[in-house]
Amino acid sequence: MKSWDIFCRVIDNYGDIGVCWRLARQLANEYPFQIRLFVDELAALKMIWPETELIRHQTLAKVEVHHWTEDFLDTKPADVVIEAFACDIPQSYIATMELMKSKGQAPVWINLDYLSAEPWVEDCHKMQSIQPASGLRKTFFFPGFTDKTGGLIREKDITSTPRVTPLANPPYDPPNFDTPLLVSLFAYENQAVASLIEAWQKGPQKIHCLIPQGRAMKSINPLLASPLVAGQPQALGALTLETIPFMNQLEYDQLLKRCDLNFVRGEDSLVRAIWAGTPFVWQIYPQEEDAHLVKLEAFLEQYTQAMPDELKQSIKHFWLSWNKQQSVFDDWNRLNQYFNQWVSGNSEWRLLQVKRKDLVGQLVEFVGNSTV
Repeated sequence: MKSWDIFCRVIDNYGDIGVCWRLARQLANEYPFQIRLFVDELAALKMIWPETELIRHQTLAKVEVHHWTEDFLDTKPADVVIEAFACDIPQSYIATMELMKSKGQAPVWINLDYLSAEPWVEDCHKMQSIQPASGLRKTFFFPGFTDKTGGLIREKDITSTPRVTPLANPPYDPPNFDTPLLVSLFAYENQAVASLIEAWQKGPQKIHCLIPQGRAMKSINPLLASPLVAGQPQALGALTLETIPFMNQLEYDQLLKRCDLNFVRGEDSLVRAIWAGTPFVWQIYPQEEDAHLVKLEAFLEQYTQAMPDELKQSIKHFWLSWNKQQSVFDDWNRLNQYFNQWVSGNSEWRLLQVKRKDLVGQLVEFVGNSTV
């Protein structure tokens, strides 16, 4: 099983391509495999990997990258085929897979699903669907946070990589707020931003907030006397706001390691915040009928399970208010009282995840044990 094809449709901003690109890079750089990535929006890939050119075919970081267009060029399927997030691979490609199946050479077909902490994921992980006409089998692979799921994307050297700089503010006990708290704020538009800025501005803790250019600026700039400009920080009481250019994946990973607290959005940045090792706040991608809040609360149950009750409740209140776009003024002031406990509890939970098998390793193991 030396060749792998990964199909990706860009739906959730940079989340889908972010996950697929990390998956492709890890497979290509840590295993003796040939990796092809088919993606429908090269511009999205270029945002997180600037070397990308807007051309039909190229090789980046040992990965063959193909622009997936409506006039899909017929190609022989790889030994392993991954359709990311049920993206419906081309019918002509499936037809060739069926032909290979008839010759006893069927690829291993995997649907890599979205990350979730919901209990049903354990039951659905590695479930198979057999295509009636051809007998092709598709396996549903669910990333997750328990031993009964597919785990998280984690490169082999990620847990041994030291911080770029020491913690800007080591764990502290209030009211020792002399050293500024370094925060990164990567978010979707959010009405709760106003109350967060007010809490930081009026609070006893000095805070320096770094904001990658993007959607969050639509919620922040209207609150300021003048829009934020890269390289021109603005001081508001105890708070300093600074916007920074949008970063590629490697740069963003380093930013998370530098900060004491990271606000992240979507799936890819959530996982990177976990490996960064410092407290984080997750803004989950909104879904109709607030279905995302169920997913968020399921994660919170796992994340805070071993934390003290006061900290657990403070984290839950803040995260839910943030995701419901409600005022977080009081929630932040309460949570900040337990910041030292949060640092400790977060580190313990991270170590728990490090001990689990990683996603790519589990995929490779599954493929190696597959019979088609």
